[in-house]
Amino acid sequence: MSDSDFERLAARADMSRLLAACYYQPGPEFAEERLFESLAHAAEAVDPELAQRARRLRPAFAEVDLQRLLVDYTRLFLAPGNTLAQPYESVWAPARPEAGADPTPAVVHLYREAGLDIAEDFRDLPDHIAAELEFLYALLFRETGARARGDTDAARGAAALRRRLIANHLGRWIDPFAAAVETGAECAFYRALAGLSRHYVAFEARAAALG
Repeated sequence: MSDSDFERLAARADMSRLLAACYYQPGPEFAEERLFESLAHAAEAVDPELAQRARRLRPAFAEVDLQRLLVDYTRLFLAPGNTLAQPYESVWAPARPEAGADPTPAVVHLYREAGLDIAEDFRDLPDHIAAELEFLYALLFRETGARARGDTDAARGAAALRRRLIANHLGRWIDPFAAAVETGAECAFYRALAGLSRHYVAFEARAAALG
């Protein structure tokens, strides 16, 4: 792996982690911690179109007050009985028949196979969009570390799990979820976030197809 390929892999890990953070409840820390600048910087090392889309987040976040963002966040993702864009795989990609009567979200089995579990302070369901993006980050980070050490087997293992996450989970539901966000959002920020998320997962799907 060339230095540029390695840097791009590391940037993909950063992008996954930072994109996941955008799906948490919006607060002043988004700007204070330079979330959008960091995301745009990572995207620039990954793909020009992703970088262009990532750069739209900061002005879209700044153009409305925090209260309006909170209202939109609640309408889209939290409103009981009338949620416009439920951020869960199980809503948009029902369990495959082979899952039988197992009530556990299918992606949890993949987490366990990777030796990972949901953090105790994570207060949502394990198939939430943020959880799956953070899992993608963990796999990319693991692959990056393995390649840095020259551990080919560990790198291949992490890459195989990453491909399965995209093919069987994130890649199956990101399009209808993003479309629902784009349709239902009143703030440009969430429309921009949905578009970036869709295109980033599509990028990862292409990367997975290449190995």
